[in-house]
Amino acid sequence: MSSVPPQLEQTIEMPSPASEPSKDSHPLIALVQGSDPGLSQETYQLLAQRLKLASLLMFAGFLTFFVKNLVYPEKFRTTADSMLFWDHLAITVITGVIGLRLCTNCQHMLKHLRVIELLVFGGSATFFLIMCYTQLTTCIKDGYLPSILPPWLLLVFMYALFIPNTWKRAAVIIGGMASLPLLLILAVRLTSDEFVRVVYENPHFRGFESSTAILMILSAVSATWGVYTIGTLRRTAYEAKRIGQYRLKRLLGSGGMGEVYLAEHVMMKRPCAVKLIKPEKAGDRQALARFEQEVQATAKLTHWNSIEIFDYGRADDGTFYYAMEYLPGMNLEQLVDMHGPLPASRVIHLLSQTCDALSEAHAHGLIHRDIKPANIFAARRGNIYDTAKLLDFGLAKPLAKMEQGSLTQEGNIAGSPLYMAPEQITGEAPDARSDIYSMGVVAYFLLTGKRPFEHENSMKVLIAHAHEPPRPLSELQSGISDEMESLVLRCLEKSPEDRFPDAQSLRSALLRCDESGGWTREDARQWWECNGCPHKRELDQEVFGPEQLAATVT
Repeated sequence: MSSVPPQLEQTIEMPSPASEPSKDSHPLIALVQGSDPGLSQETYQLLAQRLKLASLLMFAGFLTFFVKNLVYPEKFRTTADSMLFWDHLAITVITGVIGLRLCTNCQHMLKHLRVIELLVFGGSATFFLIMCYTQLTTCIKDGYLPSILPPWLLLVFMYALFIPNTWKRAAVIIGGMASLPLLLILAVRLTSDEFVRVVYENPHFRGFESSTAILMILSAVSATWGVYTIGTLRRTAYEAKRIGQYRLKRLLGSGGMGEVYLAEHVMMKRPCAVKLIKPEKAGDRQALARFEQEVQATAKLTHWNSIEIFDYGRADDGTFYYAMEYLPGMNLEQLVDMHGPLPASRVIHLLSQTCDALSEAHAHGLIHRDIKPANIFAARRGNIYDTAKLLDFGLAKPLAKMEQGSLTQEGNIAGSPLYMAPEQITGEAPDARSDIYSMGVVAYFLLTGKRPFEHENSMKVLIAHAHEPPRPLSELQSGISDEMESLVLRCLEKSPEDRFPDAQSLRSALLRCDESGGWTREDARQWWECNGCPHKRELDQEVFGPEQLAATVT
């Protein structure tokens, strides 16, 4: 396990002394799924949560009044009184059971949630009808009219507040709720002469019907307008989480060049990772344009051990983005941090695949410049575990553009200090052998759990890479063969001429080691069945579904 500060792990663009680095905080982006801001999976989850809260609140209210009526019982003078008691008991039980049921983590289909919505609000409306009818028919015999508006106003505004809806659907349902007390008054008026006598003979109640109608219509219109306003705000937030054809769902990580988000293609519903590079992160528009050209070159890489880039573009605010495949699994830094050093056979299995990806990049005239454990992923692809994926060619540069002194003229050193080749530090033009040095540092870390040079200060790390010899691996971890140690130390030679000349040479040397072939696909499968990161497993299941990842018990 490493004690190195996290800031030394990140890819950096080290500025000249005149400039100061900036630090940004990036809040998590809420989950949003579906092709529009309507009833998507995210909206289903929100509907279930709101129904749970509404049912529990209603249950608490119904239970309170039910207990009150038991303590202070009223005589059952009519059939309606008996119906009111049993309906009160029924709606209390229904809302309570529904609220408790929604407290579980079960998945609910839309039709199930609509049935629950009908039971909660339809059942409450039925109870209020019986209650108001009982109150009206009882009170008119005593010569006065009770106010029946409070329960209906509560029901209308609770529905508007808690249930996510389109305004048209809300208008129909809220309009139906608002019409129920008016229909009830009309029914009582047509069937009760006493009601007519009380309303028209008592000046205090002469406007009872019209006042009730006006208040219910105003309430229904206000509630519907509230639903429309909430929906507009939700659509605005929805659009704010979208860039190009991709909807951002949550922040996965950030570094010196930008942020990476879990995202989804709006039309194809394909999960992916989207990296955003804002103009202020790139430095200037020319740098952003160069980065776009480099992503275009990287997108031409087709080796299965390289991360696949699907798309790229610019947002209206100048933010450059590119979409790449989302990988189930963990990066090598996470593996070592969670489970300690890896056996040499597994290191060979992973790094030999990485060498294949590097070979293609080098053949296209690209050097990576930021190889580190966090940029090498142990993924599950095609039901094959420990498939290595080389990530983040964000600092990749065409060899033709690496003129002598170009870095020092700009005053920048690009890369991660803990894994940087000496020539990147001294300002010499890096080449493919610079990536070989970084591969050696990665191998050193995977085998021992430590980097060759670890200091609190990044400048000390850079100086050590340029001038100090690394400690032998055998001093840090027992069981490492002399052949493996010699291979890693050759990668870490200060002079590029003393290292392996290319990635294929390193791969061949790895495969000649005695430990080569000791880590099989079956070993990888068994390891992932017993180990891994629970949080990452939950995220992978969220993206691909538990069925596709059922065999990966991490």
